[in-house]
Amino acid sequence: MADDDLNVPDSLLPYDEWTQDALRHVVVSALRHAAAEGLPGGHHFYITFKTAYPGVKIPDRLRVQYPDEMTIVLQHQFHSLSVDAAGTEMNVGLAFGGVPSILTIPVAAITSFADPEVRFGLHFEVEVPEPIKVADMPAPEGDDVPSRPSDGPADVVSLDAFRKKQKDS
Repeated sequence: MADDDLNVPDSLLPYDEWTQDALRHVVVSALRHAAAEGLPGGHHFYITFKTAYPGVKIPDRLRVQYPDEMTIVLQHQFHSLSVDAAGTEMNVGLAFGGVPSILTIPVAAITSFADPEVRFGLHFEVEVPEPIKVADMPAPEGDDVPSRPSDGPADVVSLDAFRKKQKDS
């Protein structure tokens, strides 16, 4: 093997990202088909997603039980399956311990999708963005920033003094 075969240059085009996006479209197509037609034959879906991903809406008890990832199975007992028009979010009704719940899952939160009936599976790279914490934000600079005690109530300021006055016509 030549040395040139081992030294693949870094791409200036995001092929990996484009491939992930194209494969996510396969998931969206499968979900839309199941929402419109149901699941034919023995087809069923295993969907694993990041529970801390922004936009994921699941019951708090499930978030505590699955703080990182959760796998749901769409087979016999699910309802209200839908995918939004943009193909960026799915909703599905499932019961957990006999308690019905509606889950909202951004497609970008899905880490794997499988249909065991036909041995089909996809895996995705998903990074959960860190939430922005107020303590992590830089403090405003300048002398005109008022300070107030953190343990006291906030002052209410009227903005009328800062508005431009309209001329009488």
